[in-house]
Amino acid sequence: MTYLVLRIAVVLSLVSACLRGDVESVFICVLVLVLFMIPGFIQKNFGIEMPSALEIIILCFIFAAEIMGELQCFFIKYQHWDTMLHTTNGFICAAVGFSLIDILNRNRKADMKLSPFFVVLFGFCFSMTIGVLWEFFEFFSDCFLHTDMQKDTVIHLISSVALDKTNSNVPVIISGITNTAVNGQELGLGGYLDIGLFDTMEDLLVNFIGAVVFSIFGYYYLKGRDKARFVGDLLIRMKDDGEPPEKPAEAIPAEVGTGPGESNDTAGKTV
Repeated sequence: MTYLVLRIAVVLSLVSACLRGDVESVFICVLVLVLFMIPGFIQKNFGIEMPSALEIIILCFIFAAEIMGELQCFFIKYQHWDTMLHTTNGFICAAVGFSLIDILNRNRKADMKLSPFFVVLFGFCFSMTIGVLWEFFEFFSDCFLHTDMQKDTVIHLISSVALDKTNSNVPVIISGITNTAVNGQELGLGGYLDIGLFDTMEDLLVNFIGAVVFSIFGYYYLKGRDKARFVGDLLIRMKDDGEPPEKPAEAIPAEVGTGPGESNDTAGKTV
């Protein structure tokens, strides 16, 4: 139902953009429709089962970022819209990274068992890596396509060694900046224009917060499956990977494999 409603909304936006002759908006709408199909494509072709809760979050995230953020200018109208999306991205990507390792842990064929801390650490690092790669994309888009994905910030203090005329690597601090002039023309910004650094660091910081929040809940989920149960509703599974049966371990008798010259390595191991 969520997919249907969001898809209808995108199609209506696409029709409106076509009537206006807005080529860029048409491209964004088509891109969103393609992105909407990716979760289903992955599940169908890679043997992956994506929980409905995670799929709904991803679909809403795409719609909020592209249709509401870009086409409806929510990034400009609402100051913290971008912050909310980056926080959600950190949370979602941590869940995906967490799932990748948890799948191996739960796979009976995989001869490995990683600690909850390592699983959580991998999910956290996976989320931060995706966040950094996205900031790379924004940076190169701004440099070569002259977009403004890394939004500018008006600040009132700068500290730079480039202003040190003695070349002594001593930062020169200029505070109380109320205006900026470019080529002799005042911009009327009320301060100095930072071109993307503050926006990038804020995005990475809230991505970090989202990843940490999921990692905390994920750790408690692994330590006791009855705790933070909602985490299980966000984890990707392999279609042929069910929960391992909860059966008591059966010890191999000590006398097995303990003949002359043989060490009793199997004693105490479970089947």
